[in-house]
Amino acid sequence: MNILFISLGCDKNLVDTEVMLGMLASRGYQMIDDETQADIIVINTCCFIHDAKEESIQNILEMAAYKKEGVLKALIVTGCMAERYKQEIIDEIPEVDAVLGTASYDKILEAVDEALAGHTCVQMESLDALPQVDTKRLVTTGGHFAYLKIAEGCDKHCTYCIIPKIRGDFRSVPMERLLSEARELAEGGVRELILVAQETTLYGQDIYGEKRLPQLLEELCKIDGLYWIRVLYCYPEEITDELIQVMKKEDKICKYLDLPIQHASDDILKRMGRRTSKQELIDIIEKLRREIPEISLRTTLITGFPGETKEQHEELMAFVDEMEFDRLGVFTYSPEEDTPAAVMPDQVEESVKEDRQAELMELQQDIAFDKAEDMIGRELLVMIEGKVADENAYVGRTYRDAPNVDGLIFVNTDAELMSGDFARVKVTGALDYDLIGGLVE
Repeated sequence: MNILFISLGCDKNLVDTEVMLGMLASRGYQMIDDETQADIIVINTCCFIHDAKEESIQNILEMAAYKKEGVLKALIVTGCMAERYKQEIIDEIPEVDAVLGTASYDKILEAVDEALAGHTCVQMESLDALPQVDTKRLVTTGGHFAYLKIAEGCDKHCTYCIIPKIRGDFRSVPMERLLSEARELAEGGVRELILVAQETTLYGQDIYGEKRLPQLLEELCKIDGLYWIRVLYCYPEEITDELIQVMKKEDKICKYLDLPIQHASDDILKRMGRRTSKQELIDIIEKLRREIPEISLRTTLITGFPGETKEQHEELMAFVDEMEFDRLGVFTYSPEEDTPAAVMPDQVEESVKEDRQAELMELQQDIAFDKAEDMIGRELLVMIEGKVADENAYVGRTYRDAPNVDGLIFVNTDAELMSGDFARVKVTGALDYDLIGGLVE
């Protein structure tokens, strides 16, 4: 029987999708990518911001049309939107046969059985527990890199964020489980492991009574077959000297950190429920660059938060100009129901948010282009991602580039290379956010 999976939203969601795919593959289901040939369609949804919610709804309605035509035997909705709007989905979209919450993805086989038997199935497990799965994941990222989800949920309760309500409180995955999964991935050909969670820096605090990310990284570095280990979603206030020293000494750890800071105005940070001040952000960024001079720093910002004044926007612009982040993304504030920020006074007009976002991105573009130019002449280790069609060139990533969010490097060579290969490349040019180079003989 053929199953089509649609995975929306973040890389944490993608890991859940891969777990479900592994369970279904172990039962003999065939994975396909053509909805017209599918017997079962599973949509793993996102509802973090308004646009994500709209995309999830659109996908559900489009796939429901196949159910109406009688081609599709079962339509299953999982993930964040299923957790948050289970009753609305069941009531308003009768073509949906099963709804699984964020802590219920391990019940996918039962949901498929129930749906095929003609029963409506709703699975909502407690958000206090972690799903238990013994089956191997089916990696969908091409095989040479994979995400390792080290924790679930979040305790921060930022005023704009719905994640704690749909993912629960912060729950670390026991270290032995993570190391076992990482070994399996490495044995399957994964060469770059990317650690993800709503927040990676707090790893272990809940189950070991202390932050254990440095120890986890040290253990992961011992696994044969892994060449790069990358860490995403590090809250700046939780970065310890111990973590910095482990990153500094371990060659396998990419000198790259993703620090979601959201803003630089103390007043806005306070209204957001963030735990840092502007000066503390400056201090940690300066420390990281002092201790690890080659580090590449990525961040994300929210513009147009309720009450943000023109002066506070200009303060953020000045901060971005001064800090010169290597990578930066900007979201316009999206009011989410059931969050404190959604009912705050002084909501900013959509057009103002978009203008401010454009200003920030234009400023960052100049910074990024200058940084790309500065790379010319440097030799870098590059992971090959694939071949450029009809050219003697390959596309790859450096340690400075996380997949799907950062830049690329185009490598000109007559040599035969494979996806997942590592090559030494000399940078010869810059193309906006991307680099151009040639193999070092």
